[in-house]
Amino acid sequence: MHSYGVGLVEGSLTVEVRILDERVREWGLPTYQSEMAAAVDLFACIETPIILPPQAPAMLISSGIAVHIGDAGVTGLIVPRSGLGHKKGLVMGNLVGVLDADYTGPLMISAWNRGAPSSEPVEINPGDRIAQLLFVPVIRPLFRTVTEFSSSTDRGAGGFGSTGLKTKLVRRGKRHRENFEGLACIMELPNLNAD
Repeated sequence: MHSYGVGLVEGSLTVEVRILDERVREWGLPTYQSEMAAAVDLFACIETPIILPPQAPAMLISSGIAVHIGDAGVTGLIVPRSGLGHKKGLVMGNLVGVLDADYTGPLMISAWNRGAPSSEPVEINPGDRIAQLLFVPVIRPLFRTVTEFSSSTDRGAGGFGSTGLKTKLVRRGKRHRENFEGLACIMELPNLNAD
């Protein structure tokens, strides 16, 4: 099992890909569309165009491929393409598809038109890039049953909405300030060393 961190280098994980629909070879094998792209696009491997009316049930659409990740420290996520989700309302019916490392079956895309009932239907044509596959590290912790947690927090059991809508910066000593110093220039935070 790998313990991946920020800056995972390209090619440090090999994922096996089976082509289930030969048209994928014509349209393009899974590849990153730019030098720093986070995900590879998935094609709609369908025979004829599909019309997705707004708010209709999601449809499973074949991507034409199967993959084998083979590393319990990595999962694949099938997520919407940003532009299609924002402009046309085409998102995943299950929000995010989780691809376990030991799954080797066909990658299916749960396509759903989230648009308002009065909006236009979404047309999907054979070969359209309709989703993307993102690989991310997974932490698989050990579980320990307890009657009480080993430490308490300020938040405790406060749930939905308990932290409010406004951002608040809690200062907790020198170590806390040092951890956030690097973010100050990126996020333009105020100087955290000032007391």
